[in-house]
Amino acid sequence: MNKAAQKAKIQRRFSPEVRRSMILDSAAALVENEGISQASMERVAKHAEISKSLIYKYFDNITEILRELLDRELSGLRRAQFFAAEEASTFEDLVRGVTKVYLRYIEKRGLLIERLQSDPAISESSDPTAFDRQTAVEYFAEIVHHNFAIPMETARAVTDISFGVPASAGSYLLRHDVDMDELEDITVSMIIGTINGVRDDYMVRKRPIKR
Repeated sequence: MNKAAQKAKIQRRFSPEVRRSMILDSAAALVENEGISQASMERVAKHAEISKSLIYKYFDNITEILRELLDRELSGLRRAQFFAAEEASTFEDLVRGVTKVYLRYIEKRGLLIERLQSDPAISESSDPTAFDRQTAVEYFAEIVHHNFAIPMETARAVTDISFGVPASAGSYLLRHDVDMDELEDITVSMIIGTINGVRDDYMVRKRPIKR
């Protein structure tokens, strides 16, 4: 083996973590460009430039690959949203930051997520916001509770319900040619308006009458 061939062979030696990530990236490209039906162990291996025998060292079947791919994508989205929330200095900053992250993600990766979630064998949910929902709801409900003086149980309900707004906005984005900034503004207004409505209307109507 000459030096050039030896160098090429060395360059193709990746850690198991990197190799696994490369396989997922290859699966993502196939699903985005051609759909789930065209993704197979053989095609993913070829796209990743590895042998079919090697891919089976990392995954048992194509469904396992696609499930891990979906989990990776949604985990990344949730981390980015939490980071945006932590960076916010006002409640509007928080809602806008989380909304912006979500819509920009859907703009870039929405087709991939939509295709993965359309297969019941891969996903149990058709809503990207449902991933790790309980943890997210508790996090944001605490903020609503403290900043709007809404009882925690009510804050939890309004937060969970409000999660449907970005999901609907993301679905709209995938199907229409829309100005991203305008869609972001509409989504933020709907979320904050819902919380204000609960505080100013619902809580007042439920308040005991003072005589």
